Amino acid sequence: MPLSRRALFALPVLTAIPAFGQADYPTKAIRIIVPFAPGGSGDITSRLIGKYIEDKTGQPFVVENKPGANGIVGVLAVKAAAADGYTLMLATTSTNAANIHMFKSPGYDPATDFSVVGVIGSSGAFLVVPADSPFKTLADLLAYAKANPGKLNFGYFNASSQVPAEVLGKRAGVEWQAVAYKAIGNAWTDLYAGAIQFMFVDLTAGRGQVVANKARPLALTLPQRSPLYPDLPTLAESFPDFTSTGFLAVAVPKATPLPIQEKLNALINEAITSPDIKNRLVNEFALTAKPLTLEQCAAQDREERTKWAEYVKIAKIEPQ
Repeated sequence: MPLSRRALFALPVLTAIPAFGQADYPTKAIRIIVPFAPGGSGDITSRLIGKYIEDKTGQPFVVENKPGANGIVGVLAVKAAAADGYTLMLATTSTNAANIHMFKSPGYDPATDFSVVGVIGSSGAFLVVPADSPFKTLADLLAYAKANPGKLNFGYFNASSQVPAEVLGKRAGVEWQAVAYKAIGNAWTDLYAGAIQFMFVDLTAGRGQVVANKARPLALTLPQRSPLYPDLPTLAESFPDFTSTGFLAVAVPKATPLPIQEKLNALINEAITSPDIKNRLVNEFALTAKPLTLEQCAAQDREERTKWAEYVKIAKIEPQ
């Protein structure tokens, strides 16, 4: 049936409306939901990147913390939000790589529900004890654990802090007890109070405590020693091929228009390559930061899920 002249002239107007909206993006405040409590690496880096985007676009950038269930609470909030580029998610190793293997029904699928639009950086973790701990080395910790099965407690608050401890226990042939925390701050408090004896914490969130000499790092989960901590051994030096690395990224609901995803990708890449931010990411937080295209972001996201499936399998963690 032929179109009327009125309908024909209306077509360009209808298609132009969303295009103009996307070209002008952003026109209002952007919020990023961080699925973990304040003080963690995701919170710290989200505020750093957010300030850059706010200055660049002139629009407010709001960080909203929604901790709970290993990040699932925050992830589901983003999943339910409009796919318009104004609600972002701080995507992490837990949310995008580990949870799908650690929970039977997390309520989302990172592969089909979200698109990663930028990677802030990748890094590893410290194994830390309190500064006044009797354990001066990894060997000290493992020797005590072997002589006292089940007497040591470790704290965890996400997959990156739980899985390495479980894997280390299996590789070293020791038994210790896991204590779950909703927020990293509570884990630090209990570590210093003696309720837990050690924990794994990523380099970004742990650096402040280490530099302040409140926590003593015994080892790193990186493949090789870090230039920031040249005297600190890696776990791989004691247990070959034992590494555990993770990432921090920004994701949006999958249905977010491609032009908006591309704009966010460009903004994040600009942020992590700006001199001041890059210096902090690399030299303060020990993050490996490099700009990635949307296609490269998607590829890394897939690779991390495969890698963490193996980590969880080695740790023998049964899905909850």
